[in-house]
Amino acid sequence: MLEFLGLKEESSYCETDLENRIIDHLQEFLMEMGTVFTFVGRQVRFTFDEDYFRVDLVLYNRLLRCFVLIDLKTEKLKHQDLGQMQMYVNYYDRYEKTEDENPTIGILLCKEKNDAVVELTLPKDSNIYASKYELYLPDKKILQQKLKEWIAEETGGEEA
Repeated sequence: MLEFLGLKEESSYCETDLENRIIDHLQEFLMEMGTVFTFVGRQVRFTFDEDYFRVDLVLYNRLLRCFVLIDLKTEKLKHQDLGQMQMYVNYYDRYEKTEDENPTIGILLCKEKNDAVVELTLPKDSNIYASKYELYLPDKKILQQKLKEWIAEETGGEEA
């Protein structure tokens, strides 16, 4: 949950607003991601074949020993977004990571996503993940219902 960012679900905001809020609250954001992340940069620019590209956020995971690239999307995730992240990950794997580091991970944080589009667009062994972000926790009753559903899935249909 990104409640600490102070954005309202019903208000309109752009990717720059979301990124600025994350940077303003970087410590809280990194703590939500886990304690093994270090911040490398925002809008990290790289040039490839005379074209310029920018990765929204670049982190490094000390435990996994790899770069983690984050792209923010305030609209529904499209297959083009996944292709763009694939290019970013390929670039980092080929030109930034060292031999002793593990493959780069790409994360797309989006307002909406279609799991079928993600599955069809990315190869099965991809290090790219798309996740829907929530600005606020849902209503308590919705959370309780979801918890019951997850428990039923894990226990093979038995009620908790």
